[in-house]
Amino acid sequence: MPSQYLVKNVLKEITAKLNPIIPRASREAHLLLMAHLECDELWIITNQNTQIKGIDKLFEWVERRAKNEPFEYITKRVSFYSEEFYIAQGALIPRPETELLIDEVIKNVINPHPEGTSSHSLTANAEMTFVEVGVGSGIISIMLAKHFPHAKIIAVDISQDALEIAKINIAKFSLEDRIELRLGSLLEPISEHVDYLVSNPPYIANDANLESNLSYEPQNALFGGSVGDEIIRELLNEVLKRKINLFTCEIGYDQQDRIKDYLKKEEYKNLNFYKDLSDFDRGFTLRL
Repeated sequence: MPSQYLVKNVLKEITAKLNPIIPRASREAHLLLMAHLECDELWIITNQNTQIKGIDKLFEWVERRAKNEPFEYITKRVSFYSEEFYIAQGALIPRPETELLIDEVIKNVINPHPEGTSSHSLTANAEMTFVEVGVGSGIISIMLAKHFPHAKIIAVDISQDALEIAKINIAKFSLEDRIELRLGSLLEPISEHVDYLVSNPPYIANDANLESNLSYEPQNALFGGSVGDEIIRELLNEVLKRKINLFTCEIGYDQQDRIKDYLKKEEYKNLNFYKDLSDFDRGFTLRL
């Protein structure tokens, strides 16, 4: 095997290929090599003179990354809430900010009596029904199933491709008997009583200019309509019509006022917004 395939030389070559396009190219070179070799950073540091096998596959990955294809789609792996999940084109890549949605749901179930509201029966051990609209890769439903062992979860998506990806992740965590997948739009496939509706819906306006790497992700999971919050409004309508007591939803950073305005003539107990680590609005919980 040629000496240029030593770890240290391969890292230099990958960095050079990525450098004009990818910020922090050296770091990405390390991450690609770690994913290819299924090793950790320490192994890379202590094996600089080790020769690498399977170099063709690695450099195929590098060429794809140089075209700005997301790292997660290339390696088929994504980390979320301290767990590793399978990901592929057809499902939106989970963002760290969506972990806050999980935290918000947990807070509302574990502490179901916020100031100013009447008591509610949900607890971590209750037999309740969650519905997730827009399941994507399945990460939200899976984390809810892990946190609430007695809950039933029905997960809906309009994309069969997304459901297939979610199915793989659900099987990885042996949750097939806890999470039911259904194909359909919004709450159309749901006839059951719903205790808690959860969603990270598309909420970007159709005319928004996005980074080029987002072109690889499913557009129907990104764009929510001409304004952006149309699907959120449809979900709010369903919550009010079906009298779903709790609804937690991720939103765009500039959508709080429009959501408040949309609900100003409706009766509800609480509408609480939560922020991300950059202090931008990230989502809300509506309690009827």
